[in-house]
Amino acid sequence: MDYESSSWIWDGVYCHPHLFGGLMLTAALLGLSTSYLSGIGFSSFPYMFSDLGIFPAKRRENKKRVRVYMDGCFDLMHYGHANALRQAKALGDELVVGVVSDEEIIANKGPPVLSMEERLALVSGLKWVDEVIADAPYAITEQFMNSLFNEHKIDYIIHGDDPCLLPDGTDAYALAKKAGRYKQIKRTEGVSSTDIVGTQSHSSHVSQFLPTSRRIVQFSNGKGPGPNARVVYIDGAFDLFHAGHVEILRKAKQLGDFLLVGIHTDQIVSEQRGRYYPIMHLHERSLSVLACRYVDEVIIGAPWEVSRDVITTFNISLVVHGTVAERNSSSPGGSDPYAVPKAMGIFRMLDSPKDITTTSVTKRIIANHEAYTKRNAKKTQSEKKYYDEKVYVSGD
Repeated sequence: MDYESSSWIWDGVYCHPHLFGGLMLTAALLGLSTSYLSGIGFSSFPYMFSDLGIFPAKRRENKKRVRVYMDGCFDLMHYGHANALRQAKALGDELVVGVVSDEEIIANKGPPVLSMEERLALVSGLKWVDEVIADAPYAITEQFMNSLFNEHKIDYIIHGDDPCLLPDGTDAYALAKKAGRYKQIKRTEGVSSTDIVGTQSHSSHVSQFLPTSRRIVQFSNGKGPGPNARVVYIDGAFDLFHAGHVEILRKAKQLGDFLLVGIHTDQIVSEQRGRYYPIMHLHERSLSVLACRYVDEVIIGAPWEVSRDVITTFNISLVVHGTVAERNSSSPGGSDPYAVPKAMGIFRMLDSPKDITTTSVTKRIIANHEAYTKRNAKKTQSEKKYYDEKVYVSGD
């Protein structure tokens, strides 16, 4: 039987003042010191007196865990999606995420860039997600809402303060709001899938993201490796974070206790891949990687070459690199960035589980340019209305 601290004492004083006082007086007359009483231990007193009916036994009540639901297309996963799910998780104890089906996305928005399998991998890889529901509907219908409440034991349905309208102009979350089971979070400014898709039609990506130290802290685990931890290091651009990134990070984490990820600077990525890269800038890419459940820490602006100083500073036990990459294994000058860890015998190549790359994703966008342009035109109108009518929303 569990008891709560020493609250039983005050319950006894309140409910049985004369009896409790008598016990204390008797103890004093017998010359029992406080050290003797502490030897018996207050924790044993409830066991001695609860059977006599003097003090009611108090159990710790099992508080019901609050389950919240949030859905989305999660196409071209970015730190805005991750931050929305982080906020949603903060409103409950368990976060269930619905990933909208390909068919529903096509009907309501246009063709998705990523497949359902790829989108599921991205959502499942986020540190704040507890469960995933595949092929969720785009709109919260009464039937699906009842399924959420009764089968999945959902307490609240969450969405951002930006509008989510169906083709007929109605609110996709109207039923949840009417049922009184809707909660709102603050939209993450400066990024959207629409913006990312649009960059492939222009010469460069102009980010509107305003990085803050608080946002980095919110995404960080806040813990370093233990004294005897096996630290695994992997580096790269991690641009336009995709399912291939998630899977290679998962494999890397399995090789040690602590996964440290180096995020290359914008300048390094541009030198390696061309003037139009990276699509996402350094801080955007860092947050996307930090949101991954397999990542413990990141180096924001990691050097191209993995030097002995880096290895010593971070106590790195193993350096790994995937077989699928979008750059040569050596820099333009011909030097091997992994020469030092190879010489130390702590370098290993990992078979990449997926062959998807940032370049292959951008090729999909270009191949479906016309369809995405039409989709973005509709989205741009709703975005303009949102910003014209925007008011301050607390939180985040």
